[in-house]
Amino acid sequence: MSLSQERDVSFKFQLSDWTLFQTSIRLQPCSIGLAEAGNPAAIAIPGEDQLAPGSQGFALRRLPVDETLPRLARSGPFLRYVPLHYQHCYIDLNTSFEDYQKKFSSKTRSTINRKIRKFTEHCGGTLKWHSYRKPDEVPAFFQLARAVSKLTYQEKLLDAGLPDTPEFMERARALAASGHLRAYVLFDGDKPVSYLYCPVQDGVAIYSYLGYDPAYMHLSVGTVLQWLALEEMFNEGGLRYFDFTEGQSDHKRLFATHQRQCANVFLVRPTLRNAAILRGHAMMDRFSVWTGQLLDRYGVKAKVRRLIRRHG
Repeated sequence: MSLSQERDVSFKFQLSDWTLFQTSIRLQPCSIGLAEAGNPAAIAIPGEDQLAPGSQGFALRRLPVDETLPRLARSGPFLRYVPLHYQHCYIDLNTSFEDYQKKFSSKTRSTINRKIRKFTEHCGGTLKWHSYRKPDEVPAFFQLARAVSKLTYQEKLLDAGLPDTPEFMERARALAASGHLRAYVLFDGDKPVSYLYCPVQDGVAIYSYLGYDPAYMHLSVGTVLQWLALEEMFNEGGLRYFDFTEGQSDHKRLFATHQRQCANVFLVRPTLRNAAILRGHAMMDRFSVWTGQLLDRYGVKAKVRRLIRRHG
């Protein structure tokens, strides 16, 4: 397990999808990949002697765990904060697309095919989409994908849309030049309606950014593009896994072939400032969950969430 250079890691204080404010702690991030997860000996929890100058600790993402860990506890010289447990979803690409489809029930396959037919009919009978893998295709992808990303609630509320900085685009060019980029756009005529951006590392396509025009939600364009992209990945060969990264959703569970229990774990020096941030973040998260449960009890949670996303 290799640690990245220390940087400011943000802690967002959110009420549902609404970010009230955020602050940061300077940490050394590390994401555990699928290859490492299959080799427990490769995962060694870092210690105080590995702290870089100015670092307050470590941010370990996608750490495989055997049990649910306490939200906040002492762990040696650190405060250990575990804000998220989840089933890490991924797809084994070491088979054929035909065999992959057998994991779905006949009803689910029929539903996916019906969504594809419905969108194709909406587009006048022609399903138009394109993959972008070469360096000279990167600018076109970003122009089209950014047109979609700026419409999404992820960008409006969570600041999690597809980045549009020159540095990010240059990294995408470098990935494409080395054959390590898979990017896709789905169209309605000439209008982009959904995009998927996946860097490739050690044969693993990483689900980094997916977005769709909310006006096309009823046509399930995100699902349509995911299916088309996966078919191409299976058929091209050479890729080992499709990694849905952290977090859970119906979309990830639907397409995944495997799941493993993981957690995001922060090991942080127990200073007054750090302790206040972690405890405050934990309290805000509990309040957000309680609020969501209260709204759900009265049957208005989905309506409030849609309102926040629409006007955020």
